[in-house]
Amino acid sequence: MSNSLPENLFSNHLENLVQSFVKEKLELIMEEERENFFKVENPELDSSKNGYYQRNLDTKYGRINLSVPRDREGYYTTHVFGPYERREKWLGETIINMYQHGFSTREVGQFIERILGDQYSAATISNITDVVVDDIESWKKRSLSRRYSVLYLDGTYFKLRRQDVDNEVIYMIIGMNEDGQKEILDFRVGGKESANVWKEQLYKLRDRGVEEVLLGVFDGLTGLDAALKEVFPKADVQRCVVHKLRNTQSMVRVKDKEHLFEDLKPVYRAEDKEQALENFEKFKQNWKKIYPKVIQSWEEDLSDLLRFYDYPPIIRPQIYTTNTIERAIKEIKKRLKPMNSLPSEKAVEKIIYLVSIDYNETWKNRKNTTFRSAYTELQKMFKERYQLNE
Repeated sequence: MSNSLPENLFSNHLENLVQSFVKEKLELIMEEERENFFKVENPELDSSKNGYYQRNLDTKYGRINLSVPRDREGYYTTHVFGPYERREKWLGETIINMYQHGFSTREVGQFIERILGDQYSAATISNITDVVVDDIESWKKRSLSRRYSVLYLDGTYFKLRRQDVDNEVIYMIIGMNEDGQKEILDFRVGGKESANVWKEQLYKLRDRGVEEVLLGVFDGLTGLDAALKEVFPKADVQRCVVHKLRNTQSMVRVKDKEHLFEDLKPVYRAEDKEQALENFEKFKQNWKKIYPKVIQSWEEDLSDLLRFYDYPPIIRPQIYTTNTIERAIKEIKKRLKPMNSLPSEKAVEKIIYLVSIDYNETWKNRKNTTFRSAYTELQKMFKERYQLNE
């Protein structure tokens, strides 16, 4: 018969040994720290030892109960941890990182219980992630560039708990500045999508330094084009062609879809605007008797749907659709999805903020090569359109 301990008992025994070793070394460091404080750093102070007080510290080795030395007059304070610190920095960072990636406060608490042997309540987890709340306010007030070649605007719905659960909107704005630098500029959480709220968000961008915008790219929300024009009157409007195509699908019978959409492709894939308009006339003649409302809808929006042809050819694939911003929104929804419904606006904001700073950090040293290639042409457009600001 083997004399070795069962695997689980051996593991527990090893953990206990490691914790005891760490406890012993930390307490030894604090003893030497107190001695050095009085005998070397502050020999003029006359203070006697006054025993110890107990402090739990959550470490990567588990929760350790430390005997912290003190003096009678309270001169000495250990630098092993902060005055109110109950956990090592790595733990707070781990909790925030898990929360950012869509783990619920309950799941994070269960994880902590597995590694420390002690469970953190959902309220404690929420309090730890609250360290980013002040950062959010500062981030949303930071200064922005003066010029943006493009502003992408899009919203998405998520489930939020108030007194009950309902769908509410996340507003998001991404900018491409004149140097080809992409950045999430701002976001807002709550309510139903509204052109008036979009206008408020655009005014906030202007207050933060944005003065000159060439193009706003967004879907067909009623009033959004007017909101952009009120805040940035010299900006062009580009309606998202992909959104328009999706909306058109619901207006066409299944048997006609393939043929009709094949006839539409030459409209938004032409070499230039002149050719696009000619192709639209052909499309119109082919389908106006069968789907007059489809033709009417496209005619009403055509100038804004084909605005991208007024811009350098190399950037057109990136400005006739909101795909640039939809990728970021997809990632946010991916992080929110495991939580089913969020308990508050603040909880949602924390996740969006953490995702946003990740994206912005990634994009910071990754200039968009197509926009950089069009730099000279775009600068000419800025100069012609905003000559009074030069």
